Amino acid sequence: MIERAMPKDAAIIAKMAVKMWENHTIDELTIKFEGILDAEDSAIFICFVDSQAIGFAQCQLRHDYVEGTESSPVGYLEGIFVEQEYRHKGYAKVLLSKCEEWAKEQGCLEFASDCELDNSNSFAFHMNMGFSEANRIICFIKSL
Repeated sequence: MIERAMPKDAAIIAKMAVKMWENHTIDELTIKFEGILDAEDSAIFICFVDSQAIGFAQCQLRHDYVEGTESSPVGYLEGIFVEQEYRHKGYAKVLLSKCEEWAKEQGCLEFASDCELDNSNSFAFHMNMGFSEANRIICFIKSL
């Protein structure tokens, strides 16, 4: 069962998200997700199996330039996670579909995402879900 998350669900999402974004704490992510869930330009969907949360997908509208796109706004997959024991069973595909439906309802003509260059699992997921690679970049930073 897939449900659109509400602000009260922020801690449930954060407990899963910290397994993906390990450089954050559950408390930090809970606060972040509370803000995201209050925003009109974003949505998070939670997947439940036997009333246990086993995955989520976060999407939002991006109005700035999105690599490889030609329209605006663009629906953007910000993060997707499924607990290890539930992977390869179609749950991520259903979560992604909910995000794509939401983006269409917001008037989007395109849907985009990204992953780190060395994240081969994420790259394979995106390719299997019908995404096409738009570009590869390396980002730089230096202190002033």
